Amino acid sequence: MDLKRQVEIIKNNTFDLVSEVELVAKLKKGKPLRVKLGVDPSRPDLHLGHAVVLKKLKEFQDLGHQVVLIIGDFTARIGDPSGRSATRPMLSMEEVRENAISYQEQAFTILDREKTEVRYNGEWLDKMNFEDVIRLAAKYTVARMLERDDFDKRYKDNQPISVAEFMYPLAQAYDSVAIRSDVEIGGTDQLFNLLVGRKIQADHGLEPQIVLTMPIIEGTDGNLKMSKSYDNYIAFTDEPKNVYGKVMSIPDTLMMKYYRLLTEMEKTELDAVEKGLADGSVNPRDCKMRLGRKMVELLYDEEKASEAEAEFVKVFQQKDVPTDIPVLELNSETIKLADLLVASGVQSKSEAKRLIGQGGVKINDVKFEDPFEEIKLNTDDILRIGKRRFFKVVLK
Repeated sequence: MDLKRQVEIIKNNTFDLVSEVELVAKLKKGKPLRVKLGVDPSRPDLHLGHAVVLKKLKEFQDLGHQVVLIIGDFTARIGDPSGRSATRPMLSMEEVRENAISYQEQAFTILDREKTEVRYNGEWLDKMNFEDVIRLAAKYTVARMLERDDFDKRYKDNQPISVAEFMYPLAQAYDSVAIRSDVEIGGTDQLFNLLVGRKIQADHGLEPQIVLTMPIIEGTDGNLKMSKSYDNYIAFTDEPKNVYGKVMSIPDTLMMKYYRLLTEMEKTELDAVEKGLADGSVNPRDCKMRLGRKMVELLYDEEKASEAEAEFVKVFQQKDVPTDIPVLELNSETIKLADLLVASGVQSKSEAKRLIGQGGVKINDVKFEDPFEEIKLNTDDILRIGKRRFFKVVLK
């Protein structure tokens, strides 16, 4: 591919690029670049926030470059302190290994498995002795570490920072030495760690890697970054109908960001959609439904996307009950409303009371608002919690 066009594709939608001049120089050599993504399997599930980076990696694969997916089986035991206001708990090796298997399988939803080199950083980090660690630590100063925003804030607020957390950016940087990466990619919250990689590579006599960061997307609430901790995420493992439904719940103001970062649409088409939303010639609901289809296609396929949309129209536009809903078995025909929600899987009575107070609980399309009310139920009654959760009651 023409060099200029290749640079345009690589730069598209990126936030930081350090540096374009160095990137061009590497590309001019005509060799496939080794493009690194380091992931710590601290959780077993991925969400659309991860998809932003994975899609950029897929673009590198399509351009003929070698993607190296590093599973941080060692570094996950330290815990990435990025954006943290407190020391992160360490994971056991068993937890890390279990999460790593799940992470890989989900990542290959987007990445080409045959074109992805998978490495575990325990390959080299587990072999280091204490002298090796000291020598690595000697290559970076405490003053430079404290330039990182989260460390700086915690230090000024007199909050604890463990020495182990200082080791995390160095361990991640050494990954770049071990696999000789030409490019490292991550979210904007990873910029500091990626730049440390450049320094450590240079100290080991290697040409520093290009640093490329991607924007972090907000979750379904439209305010906080997508995260399981904030319960605003759309997971790779969500059922197609739930992926579609969650996309339909995002604020209209977030649509174009999702379109640009998570779809394959060309810039001219994206600009036309954005213009149509701005001047009112495009219906926001139709635009969001199209986005919902594309997100299901990203994680599943066109058939699942069509089914998910049909189900959404049936339940939310035509106000029908879903075709396939879980059964809620009860031992008694009478139960307090809050206890009924807990029996359906709501985490606690306080959460049940919150949902009831929001007016989101209905039985056979009748709203109930008193968490202590004794409800008399019959088999085949339909319990609805919020917009997307339905249960069919069955009395034992």
